[in-house]
Amino acid sequence: MRVRLNQRIVALRLRSVILTLLQAAALLGASEGAKAVTGAIPDPAPTLPAGWLLGTLPGARPGVQLAVLTRPALVPPARYRVVVLPGSGCTGWLPVAARYFAGLLHAELLVLHKPGVNVNAGPATECTATFVQNDTLSSWRDHARAALQAHRTRFQPNSPPGPGLPVLLLGISEGAELLPDLAADLPNLAGVVMISAPGLDPREAGELQARRLGQWPAWQALARAQASEARDDTVWEGRTLGYWRDFWHWRLADPLREASWPLLRVWGDADKLVSVTAYQRFAQQLTTRVAPFCDLRLPGADHGLQSEQEGPRDGLQWLWARLEVWARKPSAGFCEQVLP
Repeated sequence: MRVRLNQRIVALRLRSVILTLLQAAALLGASEGAKAVTGAIPDPAPTLPAGWLLGTLPGARPGVQLAVLTRPALVPPARYRVVVLPGSGCTGWLPVAARYFAGLLHAELLVLHKPGVNVNAGPATECTATFVQNDTLSSWRDHARAALQAHRTRFQPNSPPGPGLPVLLLGISEGAELLPDLAADLPNLAGVVMISAPGLDPREAGELQARRLGQWPAWQALARAQASEARDDTVWEGRTLGYWRDFWHWRLADPLREASWPLLRVWGDADKLVSVTAYQRFAQQLTTRVAPFCDLRLPGADHGLQSEQEGPRDGLQWLWARLEVWARKPSAGFCEQVLP
């Protein structure tokens, strides 16, 4: 099945300066007159696809709730569980999750949403002013960690993560930046998957993209702004300076290199949001990694792993099929089974 919404879902990154560099951004932030989203479930209640459940889990602060979508295995028996960390935009996954994850036939799924995201929004292009003011990488990490810990405490059958089945932690685009911090909180972790994320520290990847597109002055202006004494809640390029300060000092490459779990990275070499240089640089840094690292480069694929080279190809569903191969015999090794 070819998921045509896929590119919109993973490519709508809220970092407006990067999207500006890509000349692909509409004005982000609050739409005029938008009502701030304080809860995790929209009203009226959305219609759920068959088999999916919608719930909430507590975040790291009192009153904060994260919406979560869960789904049992489509085809028995359940062989593994997948915990999904989406990217940085305000996409609500409920309208598209069934199609997006269709190829994960034997997987039980849990899809997290950031606090304040309307799960019924679909591939939304705008976020509320309240969301922008509250969103940072560190807050997303802390809320996601608290939610996963609460979910483990509440564990019931057919909801990941839990005892028994191997667990994969999957980060899409910006979601990959949380992987090292959250991996330690998951029991039965069998591997970590990065989709369309280079693995470099975010600042380094951004610098490469700015130079690639000839937008170095804009990047330097952002660097000065985040280093200034302006308040964290000051909005700059569609995000708060608190967000950019987290972004600027976030460490990802070293934790990924030093981790003990198998790491799979899947990316397209026609990705307009991340330079090939960024992907290649991280691969060079991981030559000393002790734990397995499997790197899948999809020729002609974009940020959503879609390709028109030699006819349409949905790299995302192809990836799910590779994970299904691994799930038949996880003991045979993660990279050994996933690599074609």
